[in-house]
Amino acid sequence: MRILFVSFIVSLFFVSCGGSDPKTAVKPANLDSLVKVYPDSIPLLLEYGKQLLDDYRAVEALPLTAKAFRLDTTNIEARYLYSLSLINRAERTQADVDIAQKYLRYITLKQPKNKEAFVNLASTYTLQGDFENSFKNINIALKIDKRFRDAYVMKGTNYIALGDRKLAKSSFETAVQQDPEFFAGYMQLGWLYSEDGEYKFALEYFRTAAQIEPKSVDALYGIAYSLQELQNYPDALAGYRHLIETDTSYYLAFFNQGYIKQFNQNELDSAVFFYKKSIEMQPDFVKGWHNLGLCYVQQGRKSLAFKSFKKALEYNPDFELSKKEIVKLK
Repeated sequence: MRILFVSFIVSLFFVSCGGSDPKTAVKPANLDSLVKVYPDSIPLLLEYGKQLLDDYRAVEALPLTAKAFRLDTTNIEARYLYSLSLINRAERTQADVDIAQKYLRYITLKQPKNKEAFVNLASTYTLQGDFENSFKNINIALKIDKRFRDAYVMKGTNYIALGDRKLAKSSFETAVQQDPEFFAGYMQLGWLYSEDGEYKFALEYFRTAAQIEPKSVDALYGIAYSLQELQNYPDALAGYRHLIETDTSYYLAFFNQGYIKQFNQNELDSAVFFYKKSIEMQPDFVKGWHNLGLCYVQQGRKSLAFKSFKKALEYNPDFELSKKEIVKLK
C-alpha cells in the first residue's frame, strides 16, 4: 500500500477581479450589514461581490453581482463581476459558461486594453474545450502586458488539460517569475514535479510556498511528502509532526508516519499507533484500516487483522486489497 499523496492540481485558475486595497477595504461582515441596509446600492453590491470572488466564494458572490447587473445592465463592472461569478462556481453549467463568454466578449470590445477580461474570456473557451481560441485570447492579453502573471497561469492550465506537462511547468515557472509571491503558482509547480517523480524540484517549490504562507497545511504536507519520497525519513517524520502542530486533524500526516514506521523503519507498534490516530480522525479512511490490518498480520494478530480488513470493506466493499488479505487469513 503506497503512501498517500494529496494533489493540489488546479483545474482552472481564474483571474482575480482585483480586490480593494486591504488597508482601506471594508470588512465583508460590515459590507453584509451595509447591503442589508442599502439593498439596491450598486457600489456596495459590487464591492461585496468583488471581495467574495477574491476569497473564492463565487456561490455567495453570484446573487450580489447578478442583482447589480439587473439594476444597471450598462454597468461594465457589474457585467464583468457577474460573468466571473458564473464561471468560478464548481456547479457552473454550460449555459453559465456561454453567458459569461458572451458578456466577456462584449467587455473586450468595449475595453480592448482590459487584459484581465481577455484571460477570463480565454478561460470560458478552455471550459468549452476550445483551446485554439483560449490561447488566442491569452496572447492578446500578453500583447497588452507581456509580464501579466495570470496569462501565463492560464497557459499552464491549458497545457495541463492538453497533457503537455513540460510546457505547463514552463508556463507556471514564468508566472512565478512575474510574481515571486505567487503562492498558488509554487504549489502548482510542486505538485506537477511531484506527480512526475521529480521530488527534489518539488521540495524546493513547496518550501518556497511555505515561506510565503508558513501555516499552509498543503505546503507543509508537500514538503514532508517530498522528503519521504526522497527517502529522508527523519526529516519527513519531523515535517509531519510540524504539520500536525499546525493542524491537529490532518489525518494523512498520521497515516504517512505510520507508513514510514511500517515499511521503512520496521517499527510496527509505532505504525499501529499512527494508523489508529488516522482512523480516529477519519473513521471511513479505508487505506488506514487496511494498513492497520497489514501491521496486525505482521505481528501475528490475525483476529485483529481480520477485523481491520472487514472494517475497510464496510466503507468500501470493492476494495480489492482487503478482500485478498481476508482470503489469505481464511
